[in-house]
Amino acid sequence: MIANPYDTDLDKTPANYQPLTPLSFLARAAEVYPERTAWIHGGKQVNYRDFATRCRQLAAALRARGIEAGDTVAVMAPNTPPLLEAHYGVPLSGAVLNALNVRLDAATIAFILGHGRAKLVICDREFSSVIAAALARMASPPPAIDIDDALYDGPGARLGECDYEAFLEQGAAAAEFAGPADEWAAISLNYTSGTTGNPKGVVYDHRGTYLNALGNLMVWAMPPHPTYLWTLPMFHCNGWCFPWTVTALAGTHVCLRRVEAGAIFAAIAEHEVSHFCGAPIVLNMLVNAAPEETAPFDHPVAVMTAGASPPAPVITAMEERGFHVTHTYGLTECYGPAVVCAWHDDWDSLPPSERAALKARQGVRYPVLDGLIVADPETCAPRPADGTTMGEVMMRGNVIMKGYLDNPAATDEAFRGGWFHTGDLGVMHEDGYIELKDRSKDIIISGGENISSIEIEGVLYRHPAVLAAAVVARPDDKWGETPCAFVELKADADPGAVTAERLIAFCRDNMAHFKAPKTVVFGPLPKTSTGKIQKFLLREQARAL
Repeated sequence: MIANPYDTDLDKTPANYQPLTPLSFLARAAEVYPERTAWIHGGKQVNYRDFATRCRQLAAALRARGIEAGDTVAVMAPNTPPLLEAHYGVPLSGAVLNALNVRLDAATIAFILGHGRAKLVICDREFSSVIAAALARMASPPPAIDIDDALYDGPGARLGECDYEAFLEQGAAAAEFAGPADEWAAISLNYTSGTTGNPKGVVYDHRGTYLNALGNLMVWAMPPHPTYLWTLPMFHCNGWCFPWTVTALAGTHVCLRRVEAGAIFAAIAEHEVSHFCGAPIVLNMLVNAAPEETAPFDHPVAVMTAGASPPAPVITAMEERGFHVTHTYGLTECYGPAVVCAWHDDWDSLPPSERAALKARQGVRYPVLDGLIVADPETCAPRPADGTTMGEVMMRGNVIMKGYLDNPAATDEAFRGGWFHTGDLGVMHEDGYIELKDRSKDIIISGGENISSIEIEGVLYRHPAVLAAAVVARPDDKWGETPCAFVELKADADPGAVTAERLIAFCRDNMAHFKAPKTVVFGPLPKTSTGKIQKFLLREQARAL
């Protein structure tokens, strides 16, 4: 056999091959733009030179504490500089970052810290009580470092022997660290919601985070030096990889402790925020903000949203207020967004309602995602691209997780047939754009007919009095299941005028009668910290009705 001349004597060397890692983005930003503002938190600003120094100090302090490659460091904090710096300092030390969901209970946190084998937990004082309760449940709890944020003035005891700033001082500012020896090495650990049992630990690698960080700036056409507002929790899929994306562009991270309409509008106006991300519930909050919460701005603001399909009326209302909405889709297992509703110029001439309907579709794969199909969940055979035949959405590529930590059975199940099975049901349109119809567990089967809860929710959101809506299946002796709608009304809505009967009639006037909800329940909807409605709780309520 003749040797392949392209392989002969052409080997990987340090000159022509370096493992991909998003840590390189910070090194470049500090070298090229040392004086540019890296982050803003209240009245404090830090430039890229000092940002890089602080991250190196964090890495050196962790090493000095005995943290080694492959160890896990957990952080419980809102969107403040310590959590942003942990996205660099922790992996620079060789360790794996586990950003904790700040709304989890003590039992779940204790499980996560134990399952992830955390060697250290860095905790904002606001959450010290739940961390203390979690540590008390553990046989061998990790030590703690406190974050004493000057912008927090509420209760909260200190748990560790020092605070975060003092901990940084233990690290050498001049310390230099190389990237990972292997780009397949783990960089972070993120846990799923765990609504049906213990949460699963999703492992990200340096290669995947590097690629998805670049994928974000490509699909959003982000320019150099954006000003990015941290409305999306950094603990959620590592902030959809934006801690690394924004730094790659030497942009400014505007930190935000609380996601409130007034704070968002104020930050947009004061700092000329150009980009922010959020679940549809955040968009809905801004659309329905009270006049005293808003602040005028006269510059373009790009918004990326993901999760359940944002209702078309919400997209329309956002764009009427000067926001440009990009719709993406993804899961924890694919580093956050990996699908985007890529826009076509000729769609601009369509009526607003048609534009919003197109924008509500999930779309096409990121440039860094290799495969996206709607297929038979068992055979992985693609469904017809006809916009009506449902199947399971599946993905494959370098921006899919390494797998679930210590759970090979769940990993194998998720990757069966050579595809990552999302568990989401959708259709493929003729133009190659996917559209979600439901989670496989959320589809309603009534009298043998499949009913999409998302379709009903879209109709409900068109009612002028509806602030938020969620639809689940309610057991029925005759039909098997019927749609049950949970509805949260706007503050100015007249509850006496918006009855269950009138909402059902509204749905029947705007969709097939058999799809309309048979039951309507009014009241606040339970939500996760990322704004997702907790349908598993609503299903329990529906079963009890």
